[in-house]
Amino acid sequence: MSKLIITGIQTDLVWEDKAANISKFEEKINSISEKTEVVVLPEMFSTGFSMKPEQLAETMDGETMQWMKRIAAEKKIILTGSVIINQPGNKGITHYYNRLIWMQPDGQYGYYDKRHLFAYADEHNHYTAGTKRLITSVNGWKINLLVCYDLRFPVWARQIPGTEMYDVLIYVANWPEKRIHAWKTFLQARAIENQCYTVGVNRTGNDGNNIHYSGESMVVDPMGEILYQKKDDEDIFTVVLDKDHLNKIREKFPFWKDADKYKIINETS
Repeated sequence: MSKLIITGIQTDLVWEDKAANISKFEEKINSISEKTEVVVLPEMFSTGFSMKPEQLAETMDGETMQWMKRIAAEKKIILTGSVIINQPGNKGITHYYNRLIWMQPDGQYGYYDKRHLFAYADEHNHYTAGTKRLITSVNGWKINLLVCYDLRFPVWARQIPGTEMYDVLIYVANWPEKRIHAWKTFLQARAIENQCYTVGVNRTGNDGNNIHYSGESMVVDPMGEILYQKKDDEDIFTVVLDKDHLNKIREKFPFWKDADKYKIINETS
């Protein structure tokens, strides 16, 4: 397929209130009238960026996952966003993850655990970091799924020479207004350096720590051109990505062929 239709939902979140947030997102998804294939929600969309996983975490068959399955099936869409998940580890130790879910209409799903935990907000003391990327596909498009702070670390997102290239980077986020210039700059940089589309979906409003979020969700093309951007206001936006445009840019400017070869080695304890 030469086109991919993606809808993002930029909205305020009700602090640590799963029922209220799920109800809000269901209403917004039901309001989408145009055709779409992928609907993207922000980071920790059911709670806000909370450091209380012991109170808020769910299992992989919990209420939020069941809601995502139902909505994806009813609307015949892929639904994605991150939630707080708990999972037993070795020796009975419970691990908490900031986990991005990629829910398909048939109930099958993939997931990505946030690799770079935001130590500035103490995230690393409450959650376990992921170790693997998730590159999924839809209608012939390869999509790399990442979460918020991952945006600051280009190696983790980098196209790896000698492998099949991905076409779209999606970042779900709770990125504060105070550092929003970095958010906008990094989204354009990741698109340019990886010769791909980049989609960043952020939240608006104030959280329970009185941190303000101005949205600035963006869609950027492979040359760094901004196709969509919205500041402050809640918004439901739909963009059509063009594979022919992407391929023409890669063919005309095959910069990826000159990239340094490298391998990511995960540290083990």
